[in-house]
Amino acid sequence: MQSQELYDEIPSLDLADFTSGDVARKAQFVQQLGSAFNQIGFVAIRNHGLTDELTGRLYDSAQAFFSAPDAVKQQYEHPELNGQRGYIGKGKETAKGFKVADLKEFYHIGQPEPVGDMPANVLPAEYPAFGEAALTAYRTLENAGKQLLRAIALYLELPETYFDDKVQNGDSILRALHYFPLDPDSTPDGAVRAAAHGDINLITLLMGASADGLQVLRRDGKWISITALPDQVVVNVGDMLDRLTNHKLKSTIHQVVNPPREKMNQSRYSIPFFMHPRADMNLTSLDSCIDQQHPKLYVDMTAGEFLDERLRELGLKK
Repeated sequence: MQSQELYDEIPSLDLADFTSGDVARKAQFVQQLGSAFNQIGFVAIRNHGLTDELTGRLYDSAQAFFSAPDAVKQQYEHPELNGQRGYIGKGKETAKGFKVADLKEFYHIGQPEPVGDMPANVLPAEYPAFGEAALTAYRTLENAGKQLLRAIALYLELPETYFDDKVQNGDSILRALHYFPLDPDSTPDGAVRAAAHGDINLITLLMGASADGLQVLRRDGKWISITALPDQVVVNVGDMLDRLTNHKLKSTIHQVVNPPREKMNQSRYSIPFFMHPRADMNLTSLDSCIDQQHPKLYVDMTAGEFLDERLRELGLKK
């Protein structure tokens, strides 16, 4: 049994160790990643493939889009897609178990080349730089995510390519988020930028945000703040991977808190990549993660069934 260590900050790892071709470095990366995901569910990763130039271009172009008048943004709102593509306006998403909607607006980009009945992307014609940078970042983060899932597969003593076909043409989403400026006197009671939640997907890769505010709930009930260095992406376990591993790899509750009163009038931008498998992936807990000390926690379901359930809970699907 691993000792249950409490982290004061999230571990920092280098993806180049995994992809280097050096057997010892690769094995060490696998153990460090697995151990962090078993303990706190979060790591910071360097050498993920995003360049400073691309990151800057994406943030600048996202900011330009969110600065547009509501009438322009709302042209790209498609309620029939259940918030899976295009613009999702203010007050549309409420975290599971909360009454008050999160204080944010966001934009969703999916697979650049959709297959089957997957919806095509909705890109804002007035802001071509935004769509272009978002699609490039999508492909880059999807590629990094595939490498991380290979490391996770090895940690779980599965074939290295176990996840490859499951995430091929998966339902992954790049979300450009704008937490808009708040008026301290009129912000609804209990409303925060992103209420405490776990992510739905397999893993999330978060590009460095433009301001502080992200916090992770440690196992002893203490919230710890996460600040990634500019060259890192923060990676965390989502609920689907938690289910598959019977909570061996932990989807950790996290939140984005409101800034101090004197900074409430500033915007915050954040761009997570939610790595999803295809809807047909079976999330039944792996036999190797179930024993007497760890009885099976979850009912069997597919990724599609689980996603559907969660979108209804979030209010994105009626």
